[in-house]
Amino acid sequence: MGIQNWSEDIILVDLPQEPEMGDELKAVTEMVRDRGNCEVVIDFSSVDILTSSSISKLLKLRKLLTDCGHRLVFCSVAAATRGIFTVTGLDGIFEFADDKFVALASLQMVS
Repeated sequence: MGIQNWSEDIILVDLPQEPEMGDELKAVTEMVRDRGNCEVVIDFSSVDILTSSSISKLLKLRKLLTDCGHRLVFCSVAAATRGIFTVTGLDGIFEFADDKFVALASLQMVS
């Protein structure tokens, strides 16, 4: 799995391609539920397609995090994948960063 504890309060996820993506997102959601107090960075650099099922899991993860005042940041999102978020109107709901270092830095500055 591409899930790692980056720090005490940040989980970094290297998201795999479909169909493994759904399982990975489910595992991250369970980790967040168990830990409670954490932020999540999801690296999309290996992703070239996004299914409606995975979008649904991302929305559930975002809700879980925002309900307890934490952030979900996407990074390294390819233009085509970013287009999916734009077309669905979700680009205004999710937070994006250029790469994982920018995403991690933005979380650490606020923490």
